[in-house]
Amino acid sequence: MSSQKQSQTLSKAVSLEHCNFSEFYDELIDKNGKPRPHGAPLMDYLSQLSEEELKNAQDAAELVVKEMGITFTVYGEGSSIDRAWPIDIIPRIIPNKEWQRVEEGLKQRVKALNMFIDDLYHDQKIIKDGVFPKALLDKSVNFRKQCVGVSPPNGIWAHICGSDLVRDSDGTIYVLEDNLRVPSGVSYMLENRSVLKRVFPDMFEKMDILPVNDYPSQLFDMLSSLSPRPQDKPEVVVLTPGIYNSAYFEHCYLAQEMGCELVEGRDLTVEKDDCVYMKTIKGLRRVDVIYRRIDDMFLDPEAFNPDSMLGVPGLMRAWSKGKVTLINAPGAGVADDKVVYTYVPDMIRYYLDEEIKLPNVETYRCYEPEDFKYVEANIDKLVIKPANESGGYGLLIGPKSTKKQQQETLAQIKADPRNWIAQPTLNLSTVPTIDGSTIEGRHVMWIFALSSFHQVLTPMLQREASLGLPLLKVPSWSIHHKAVVVKILGLWIRRD
Repeated sequence: MSSQKQSQTLSKAVSLEHCNFSEFYDELIDKNGKPRPHGAPLMDYLSQLSEEELKNAQDAAELVVKEMGITFTVYGEGSSIDRAWPIDIIPRIIPNKEWQRVEEGLKQRVKALNMFIDDLYHDQKIIKDGVFPKALLDKSVNFRKQCVGVSPPNGIWAHICGSDLVRDSDGTIYVLEDNLRVPSGVSYMLENRSVLKRVFPDMFEKMDILPVNDYPSQLFDMLSSLSPRPQDKPEVVVLTPGIYNSAYFEHCYLAQEMGCELVEGRDLTVEKDDCVYMKTIKGLRRVDVIYRRIDDMFLDPEAFNPDSMLGVPGLMRAWSKGKVTLINAPGAGVADDKVVYTYVPDMIRYYLDEEIKLPNVETYRCYEPEDFKYVEANIDKLVIKPANESGGYGLLIGPKSTKKQQQETLAQIKADPRNWIAQPTLNLSTVPTIDGSTIEGRHVMWIFALSSFHQVLTPMLQREASLGLPLLKVPSWSIHHKAVVVKILGLWIRRD
């Protein structure tokens, strides 16, 4: 790895000498150490700050986070499970033209994915035509037989999708994976923007940045439009597992911002008319739309896990009869599978007769003999991932693994090849990031939110990703791997 570093002085006290612009694609600085055109106003602003001013701004942002109670959960840390949200005050900026290209690619992707899900639960034409293997569906852990034949409004199953994007060293943007079950994180993007407006109010006056504060109202409008009852004010609720869930802050935040009730399973009941009602001090009140933040298997003890105390008995019955709308629809997770991910380009060609606009990362399917042969010979150079795990569970980083770990992973692949894929490590793009009193280049990945009717509502946020761990997923923003430092950076889109 080259040690050559380019630097650009921001001020007498603050510089970019710790950033490596020659080896990695940096989102704000080019390989010659000069600001990219869309990042020039930001770098000009930072150049006027001293080291003390920069540190004070970072400290102020972290204090605001604590005062606002912006938290996430780290499992496995005893009673101290709530952590203040880690924030960085240097945003990543992308030009509007590039965002428009990304937006079109995401629209295309989510449209094809929804058509794929709807097809699997109905005619399965993509299987009959030989485009998608039936054997993969037969072994899918996220295919819900309870959903077969159900037709959600507008044929849309994944109303909200979180797609992870990365940029490689050559500047190409790839889709890393799609999260279609219960994606989370948008509240942190909104609060990030709010915090930075407090810390750098004058910077927002000088830069024309697309707003994000209307996301809750757009989300509510989308949820309301899916009500099974035609009325002016449908009853929309946010269903949470409770206070111990890692994304509980987000559940509360979105419910408050949308003006909806935040409910747990015990607050709802399904009556003899197969409608869902909310228990209130004034009696039962019918619910039209449920923005559920509970996994499928815990939604309804009558249909799924009979031991679930988080769901609502009879909820699937009410949904299948069209008496209530669930967002995202149960069963959408069938496309939230890393093996299925490899077929997205084929889905786009099959359903839309188009070529993919945002490419996948090169991926090897371990159930295919030739691919497995390559993986076996090059396991020390690849990232090996189980198809349906998240949070880094079961992940093998070839360059950082031992021979014993490699052999153990190969044995697991041979035992269940359908459950494994392999991808090359990527030289993820970087962005200047505060580290104490210095600025260093940190590798980042993007996370975007998509909503119903194939509309990209807003970019969510971005987070640091360790080099060599480009494929590590942190579900619901809980951190399971202590070695991975996750810090959230604002993502701004310039109008010009």
